Amino acid sequence: MKISKIFAIASAAVLMVACGTSKVEGSKEVRDLLPTKGECDSTSYLLGVNFGLVITQNNFGDLNMAQLQKGIKDALNAKEGEPMDSVFVKQFKIDPSTMNMVINGYLQKRTAYEGALNIEKGNAFRRDFYEKNSADSTASGIVYLIQDSGSELHAVSDRDTVKVNYRGTLIDGTEFDSNEGITFPLNHVIRGWTEGMKLVGEGGKITLVIPAELAYGERAPRNIGTNATLIFDVDLLEVHPYVEPVEEPVKKRK
Repeated sequence: MKISKIFAIASAAVLMVACGTSKVEGSKEVRDLLPTKGECDSTSYLLGVNFGLVITQNNFGDLNMAQLQKGIKDALNAKEGEPMDSVFVKQFKIDPSTMNMVINGYLQKRTAYEGALNIEKGNAFRRDFYEKNSADSTASGIVYLIQDSGSELHAVSDRDTVKVNYRGTLIDGTEFDSNEGITFPLNHVIRGWTEGMKLVGEGGKITLVIPAELAYGERAPRNIGTNATLIFDVDLLEVHPYVEPVEEPVKKRK
């Protein structure tokens, strides 16, 4: 969250209030240029939606709403002043750089908590999956269950290419990705896939339970979550071993 976005929202809120309460002046022709009450109401609602999305998208879901409302009111009642000038600092008793530091510190703690919790839950899930399904595991931490071992043709190199159908879910069963008939080299995917696809032969079926450090880790997309353990059900349709390109000899000029 950048501090500039906070001020942009505050400015929008000021416009929203002005829309509903400002004294209307000018001739009828001039007054007719103003937004209608319906337009003002719609804009007010959508600004609220935008503000709510900023809160949820930045993991502010557990904020003290009373304090949030108080901050908005204080901003609306504040005297005009640029964010970095003494007027602002005097009114809010904090400078914008410190404000940004406080907000970012909050977000970092929330992210650290989410990541640590996901690791705990993921480790427990992998242990339970291993025991309940009599599954296998690798030294790196992947737990896997082979439903069909497939043929003797296996991917052996990180540069081998595979064609698969797959479905990816979180440990709570939420599907975050799926695809059919997709082809890719094994060195272009997460490390858990690079290793996991070598465990089954062409035509086989396998379930991979991949720990966070072999998946997306702390850089996971929002729909996956920091340090999430991932489950993939994979049909390995084809294996194409990597073939080193042959350089043609340079022809000598006559």
